[in-house]
Amino acid sequence: MNTLNRRRGIALLALIGLFLATYLYLYSQGVYGSLACGAGGGCDLVQGSQWAVFLGFPVAGWGLGWYLAVLTISLLAILQPRFAEAGWVSKSLVFLALGGVGFTIYLTALEIFVIHAICRWCVGSAVLAVLIAVLSLPELRKRPS
Repeated sequence: MNTLNRRRGIALLALIGLFLATYLYLYSQGVYGSLACGAGGGCDLVQGSQWAVFLGFPVAGWGLGWYLAVLTISLLAILQPRFAEAGWVSKSLVFLALGGVGFTIYLTALEIFVIHAICRWCVGSAVLAVLIAVLSLPELRKRPS
């Protein structure tokens, strides 16, 4: 897969994640009474826990910002030819992707070992973060600084 198609994939995944994180953020702000989570879902439990806030801000808000940053950088590289080969674009995508996966691992461990509940929306976000990382890792090759 070439760089342009990988970045298109990253942008698409980030857009999906942006919608997901917006939904969870709006829930955290009281816009929704309960989350659509399906039978046996622990979404309300996870989202209502003390761990749903990180550094005084809802985790979903951090996710919203992360997906927006990934989407913006990938779209810059797709839509602006002057950024297509910029080394900072590649480095930023990899840095954001690996940071997102690291934070996702932390949050998933909290769900499993501390909260003892799994939020399906969080699992979906984790899958998106991992896929973004997989698509961004080839950016480490042959990029100018």
